[in-house]
Amino acid sequence: MKLLVRNLSRATTEQDLRTLFTAHGKVTTCNLVLDKDTGLSKGFAFVEMPNDIESRSAIKALNQLSVDKSKIRVKYADE
Repeated sequence: MKLLVRNLSRATTEQDLRTLFTAHGKVTTCNLVLDKDTGLSKGFAFVEMPNDIESRSAIKALNQLSVDKSKIRVKYADE
């Protein structure tokens, strides 16, 4: 399942996200979206988890969690 992670702090790295989500199951891809001009985070990312039960667990555990002083939002990404 492809998940959308929003409201990320500019300080949050792709590795930080991978670590957060791996605690809830297997992560196949983790892509932090960066600004082409500045190379800085745009504040959102996509995480893919192949197992539906694990992805639901990640959403339940991580949605509204404070990460780097920002309350992140996690939901299924619209395909």
